[in-house]
Amino acid sequence: MAADLDCIFCKIVAGEIPCFKLFEDAETLAFMDINPAHDGHCLVIPKAHSPNVFEIAPEGFAAAARTATRVAKAVNAAVQPDGINLMQANGEGAGQSVGHFHLHIIPRRNDDGLLFNWDPKPGDRTRIAEIAERIRGLL
Repeated sequence: MAADLDCIFCKIVAGEIPCFKLFEDAETLAFMDINPAHDGHCLVIPKAHSPNVFEIAPEGFAAAARTATRVAKAVNAAVQPDGINLMQANGEGAGQSVGHFHLHIIPRRNDDGLLFNWDPKPGDRTRIAEIAERIRGLL
């Protein structure tokens, strides 16, 4: 399994750094976030090191998604939030602070003031169509 010796999450997987472990299987690890946005905020990581969504194998992403579904259900039952966000960031501009693919499971409360929501507003349909065409061309 690929690891990065300088990665804090790889060190957690290896048992070199302790964590509040929630769940572990052959491919993934779920543990509490020690800088939580709310009670119950936790992380799901693939054990194999991948810096971001651009480099993770589809199988690693799928394994993380399976574990996130299971853990999110438990978090929902444990803390009974008004909702839950699954969040995944890629790169500094998106707020990624650890260069190891991970999913945040963040329990939410109505009007909690967390800032990664946005106010949906209609976009320029011509611009949307142009960007869609560029993306399709790269698929």
